[in-house]
Amino acid sequence: MNILLVCTGNTCRSPMAEGILRDLAEKNNLEIEVKSAGIRVYTGDKAARNSVEALQEIGIDISNHNSTQITEELIKEADLILTMSKSHKDFLISRFKSAEGKVFTLLGYANGVDQDIIDPFGQSLSVYKETRDEIYKAIEKLVTILVNSGK
Repeated sequence: MNILLVCTGNTCRSPMAEGILRDLAEKNNLEIEVKSAGIRVYTGDKAARNSVEALQEIGIDISNHNSTQITEELIKEADLILTMSKSHKDFLISRFKSAEGKVFTLLGYANGVDQDIIDPFGQSLSVYKETRDEIYKAIEKLVTILVNSGK
């Protein structure tokens, strides 16, 4: 199964989600491919320093992350696309026909509540940690869903 995580610049939320999902998938012996991308990216940007630091605190290293612009190819490759906000989901559905039926907000898919993940961009490390914790809880639920479905 290929999972694509999407946010705006692919420097804060989606790289954290990618790192957390890779880590929890490995710990749960899930054979999935995980990628992340953004809808407005400066290609090659690194993950935000506070994103890297927030994940280092929990033993996950995303320091080598390079931001990636969303493409039709990434959309087509993905079996499941999880966005950090409703506006990201709406953008993908309106822009890419191949996204239909497989794009959800992360919180909508994991919790059944179509809400946005806090955007920490430009904020303090404590806000990044809040975002990390919100993403972590949602990814834990996602992993449980995937394990129970035998993916």
